[in-house]
Amino acid sequence: MAKKITTGSIFDDLELEPGEAEALKIKAVLFDAIVTYIKENNLTQEMAAKEMGVQRSRIADVCRGKFTGFSIDALVAMAARAGLHPIKTAA
Repeated sequence: MAKKITTGSIFDDLELEPGEAEALKIKAVLFDAIVTYIKENNLTQEMAAKEMGVQRSRIADVCRGKFTGFSIDALVAMAARAGLHPIKTAA
């Protein structure tokens, strides 16, 4: 199997429609910001869920990187409730 070097983002290399690739990149940045926040603040999933106004299972999905079922709007709302600045994060 031939090796292929990424051009900088796996989402670009998947040959997705450009808008879909950009949306996935934004989700990835938001997921990373939320997970980093949880780790840096030593939060349990339950504590993070309460702070972000979602069920614990949603936090578990974020921690596992499960993109399905999350809109960008939902991730922005979760980040904002935690006091993160989603616009700066995704830029």
